[in-house]
Amino acid sequence: MTPSMQATESVQGDRTAAIVAGATFILATAAALASAPLLPSLSGADYLAGIDTNANRMVAGVALLLVAALSSAGIAVAMHPVMKRWGASLALASVVFRAMEGVLYIVAATFLLSLLSLSHQFVLAGADRATLEAIGDTLRSGREHAGLVAVICFCLGAFSYYVLFFQSRLVPRWLSGFGILAIVMMFVACILALLSDSPITGYVFLLFPILVQEMVLAVWLILRGFNTAPPKATAF
Repeated sequence: MTPSMQATESVQGDRTAAIVAGATFILATAAALASAPLLPSLSGADYLAGIDTNANRMVAGVALLLVAALSSAGIAVAMHPVMKRWGASLALASVVFRAMEGVLYIVAATFLLSLLSLSHQFVLAGADRATLEAIGDTLRSGREHAGLVAVICFCLGAFSYYVLFFQSRLVPRWLSGFGILAIVMMFVACILALLSDSPITGYVFLLFPILVQEMVLAVWLILRGFNTAPPKATAF
């Protein structure tokens, strides 16, 4: 294969990686957002009965969460062949942390399925429900904590590729720079949620910037792709 053919093949591969990554960004976000209205409330004294009543919605919501989990891990994997040329360590870190994120989201979804099974027993148990409620509270807490640690892993993985983007100029610096800022804001939300032992969704104003950022990045990658000939590649 001639050098020109190799260069053409590399450009085509980078373009494909950008499109796949952008589409996966959108799929992960869409699946996560679509799952929210399907999942029944896990608060209140009678939440287990509510889960049993909305069992089909719960299953659909969990299925979408699994799609989001696998897509989250797939984002960094799709970008890795391009990123590793400009910063192998940061590229690997992004894959590792976003894979951990996906695994933890699957764990959180497993807790939800366990709650679904428990809710059936709860409804059939009659008056003797105290033990089942205690188990349910443990599963609910496990799901919340697994989700929070997953978000922390997301922050670490996303911070890795945004720093790499900023250094290498694979995407414009205004885009990668805002990404770094948005990730820092989300990490602050994680710390606040951890310290207050409350859901991270209570800090929407700190979470919204990264939601916008990821969608802008997705559209940029699909329409424009990576700038694989930046003026200066900085190893890290």
